[in-house]
Order: sequence, then structure tokens, then C-alpha cells
Amino acid sequence: MGRSVIGLCGGFGSVVGGYMPVLWGASSFSMMSFLFGAIGAIVGIWAGIRIAEL
Repeated sequence: MGRSVIGLCGGFGSVVGGYMPVLWGASSFSMMSFLFGAIGAIVGIWAGIRIAEL
């Protein structure tokens, strides 16, 4: 169960992080979207690890 939770959280974080720049008018294919997607994936993986430890 641990790997699937970590993967789902990382994927969800990547999608949410990649969409954040769109909220202030940037393109969904911009460098900021890529950067925020990477940051969101890292945060999502971290959260997935914490959830899997429970």
C-alpha cells in the first residue's frame, strides 16, 4: 500500500502545482508551471511518505 499512496500523492501534487500559475494568468505550458509542478510533486511525495507511515 505504501508505494501506491506515495505515487498518488506525488501525482496529485504535480497536477495541483502545475495548475497554480494558471490561476494568475500564466500559461499551463510555461516554465513557472513546470517549476511549480516539480515542487508540488516533491511536496506530494513527502506527504505520501507521511501518510504511508501511519
